[in-house]
Amino acid sequence: MLRRYQLAGGRLTETADEKSQVWVYVNPDEAERRFLVGELRLDEHTLNSSLDPDELSRLEYEPEHIAAIFKRPKSYCAEDNFLFKVASTGAFLFKDRLIVVLSEDVPLFDGKQFLKLQNPGDLFLKMVYRSIFHFLEHLKVINMIVDQIEQKISSSMENRHLLNLFTLEKSLVYYLNAIHSNSVLIEKLKAGAVKVGFNQEQTEFLDDMIIENNQCYKQAEIYSNILAGLMDARASIVNNNLNVLMKRLTVLSVVFMPLNVIAGIGGMSEFSMMTQGIHWSVSYAVFSLAMVGIAYLTYYILKWSFREYDGNG
Repeated sequence: MLRRYQLAGGRLTETADEKSQVWVYVNPDEAERRFLVGELRLDEHTLNSSLDPDELSRLEYEPEHIAAIFKRPKSYCAEDNFLFKVASTGAFLFKDRLIVVLSEDVPLFDGKQFLKLQNPGDLFLKMVYRSIFHFLEHLKVINMIVDQIEQKISSSMENRHLLNLFTLEKSLVYYLNAIHSNSVLIEKLKAGAVKVGFNQEQTEFLDDMIIENNQCYKQAEIYSNILAGLMDARASIVNNNLNVLMKRLTVLSVVFMPLNVIAGIGGMSEFSMMTQGIHWSVSYAVFSLAMVGIAYLTYYILKWSFREYDGNG
């Protein structure tokens, strides 16, 4: 699918004009790929890399354009089950045209970053800059999800929430790799700014991008270290919750064990023989009160024993 955009008044406007300055290909079909490779002389390997989510960010110089692959967060859906993925985007910058190739249809030019655009070079840099903030936005979402899962773990006795945390930890590893890969691309753009044709303002903007990307990487690294460092503690909480439940069930079982024995005796004919001359309502009332007293005494002894054990432990 092809979408065309025109730069006018510092803004992007979608148009059908074939002479537009910005072409965006979303998962191009075979005919569109032949056109890009044959007519525009895009490298076929680099074009395929734009659609490969495992491809690293890189910068290549071609005779008529530069080719850049950069990483961005992939749109999250419920089917991903807490796994935040990373996608690749290809940007091919000509002298007066920018061609963008990506695998999914996502809003590329949203946000206040895409204002005051002078040329396709500005748009290219703003796209890379937007991916940095896109990562930051996803990191905030991941942090919020982790907080919600931690609240559930405090009363949980199953591993489902722990598995969700492991998935989020895996996502942060992907993000760290992608952000670091983007930093290599930005550094190469800064080093080759003259060769690419960036002006002074664009070169200074690259310095800001380096700072922002480094901060993004540090934040992702902190989240990853905290999540990995406290994983054992969270697993211990789940095990402790299960132990507390088993302790309560054990207390209930021990309390009712002597009652079962006494109830069995009370149900025999010997009990009626031993209580001859006493009205049944009185004998069974006394028997019931005795069972309640024994149950309370057993519970008190167990409670005192556990308290002594915990105090000595």
